[in-house]
Amino acid sequence: MQTLSHKTIALLVSGIASVIAVSGIIVSGYIISQNNIIPYAIFIGLTLFAVVYIITFYITKEYIIQKVKPIYKTIHSAQTSTLKKIAENEHEESNIIATTEKEVAEWAKRKIIEIEELKRLEKYRKEYIGNVSHELKTPIFSIQGYISTLLDGGLYDESINKTYLEKADKAIQRMTSIVRDLDSITRLEAGELKLEYGQFNIIQLVKEVFEAQELLAKERKVQMYIDMGVEKPIQVHADKKRIQMALNNLVINAIKYNNPEGGKIRVRFYDMDNLLLVEVSDTGIGIEQEHLSRIFERFYRVDKSRSREQGGTGLGLSIVKHIIEAHGQTISVKSTINKGTSFTFTIEKAILQ
Repeated sequence: MQTLSHKTIALLVSGIASVIAVSGIIVSGYIISQNNIIPYAIFIGLTLFAVVYIITFYITKEYIIQKVKPIYKTIHSAQTSTLKKIAENEHEESNIIATTEKEVAEWAKRKIIEIEELKRLEKYRKEYIGNVSHELKTPIFSIQGYISTLLDGGLYDESINKTYLEKADKAIQRMTSIVRDLDSITRLEAGELKLEYGQFNIIQLVKEVFEAQELLAKERKVQMYIDMGVEKPIQVHADKKRIQMALNNLVINAIKYNNPEGGKIRVRFYDMDNLLLVEVSDTGIGIEQEHLSRIFERFYRVDKSRSREQGGTGLGLSIVKHIIEAHGQTISVKSTINKGTSFTFTIEKAILQ
């Protein structure tokens, strides 16, 4: 149902009043047999129409404005510029009620979206704090247990003292890795970690990453390849140190979650005009579709128990995503259970002189 404006209300009231007045005068004139009563009645009717219209117009306008003002103060944070504009402009054709109704609906829609976003962020915050606590709790309790055992006499037992110290050191290294990775993500998100752009050969960089992870790959019986179609160097423009970190995380992830009986990791490159598409694929266990949308979240693990057995902080893919996005590029993932996973990201090609 369409709402009536203050002008429409004034027209209706003044029209009804004038019609009633004119009708009454005409009827009275016929009763008392007065001649020329109709012109007189029309004059009175028009005068009454004008007077009632003006009075009704301003009364209803001021009444509506007074009722609408608190709403505008709420919607516009105590700023009533829109309301003042309507109130001060005598020739304003807008329907104040309809305009207010529209703005209230838009405001309510925005607030609903804001509330849903706040709920989502609150849920994420709780999950994040819970995950951080859980990830740090494990190495802290381990260190506490090892040190307590050593203080209770184990320090003088040669059969366990060195072993427990080594285990405590390993737990400390894990805790340090978590804190370091969290710091990297925080700095990337805050824009504090400035990228140092330069030109480098990304094929050579991949080879260096393969060499760094060669022992881990041999231990897991995983073979690593670069696309055989690539023969010439491919120069890209990016922060070499950060891209190396991203590739390193992707390769380590591919090694750890590859086929337990031995698998393959392959890096391919695709020319996309001024961009280069880099693909890191494996023949591993794969990821279920329901997990793919959250795979880049901090501490998100598809198989929590198995993930912790493999080591790592649970922050690797989140760091990769932040690094790629800090370069103004995108990263995506596709996977098939028991067939493997493929991560692809874009990087800017260097302009050759």
